[in-house]
Amino acid sequence: MNTLTTKPFAPLLDRLFDEAEAATSPVMAELTRDERERLMHSKTEYLDFYGRLKDLWLPVSRQTGELLYMLARSSRAKTIVEFGTSFGISTLYLAAALRDNGGGRLITSEFETSKVARARQNLTDGDLIGLVEIREGDAVKTLSADLPERIDLVLLDGAKSLYTEVLALIESRLQPGALVIADNADYCPEYLLHVRSSVGGYMSTSFPDNIELSMRTA
Repeated sequence: MNTLTTKPFAPLLDRLFDEAEAATSPVMAELTRDERERLMHSKTEYLDFYGRLKDLWLPVSRQTGELLYMLARSSRAKTIVEFGTSFGISTLYLAAALRDNGGGRLITSEFETSKVARARQNLTDGDLIGLVEIREGDAVKTLSADLPERIDLVLLDGAKSLYTEVLALIESRLQPGALVIADNADYCPEYLLHVRSSVGGYMSTSFPDNIELSMRTA
């Protein structure tokens, strides 16, 4: 079974990617490139920065979405944690994999209220909402408690500067073989140092579009 090619998922995904491509934000035009880079690396201004970008979808690409689906399917993931729901496109891919794996639980976190509402609607339209728990708020808080004892796969795609902090909340629950996918990981050099270190407990490699794929080894 492949949910990606069936209704209601396939036409929904086409529509969402069209909407994402058409979305604009005046804030992006107002910020200089240097200021955007500074804010992307900031550990203190991320709530304000991403709040100002609430009209942008900031989605994964189709190729990245398909990679997420294949990784979750091939690893037979049953418990998934996602940092950064946005409008829910990546969440849809991960939830589709859970369904095709026979079920499971996806916990995802998003602090922007309007995005939470839209993501929940998109998951409902895709008939996948029953597999997903959306936690509204700052992930440093929402993912700090009440997590499954074992987590099979993690997607980091929220505020890039917080990847190390969010991984630290989850790391003790990652068994050998668990996968961690970080989008735009180059914005968090300390995260890359951690997962690429010979003593960090991971095997890690990079993919196009600044995706870092890491497997827990210890």
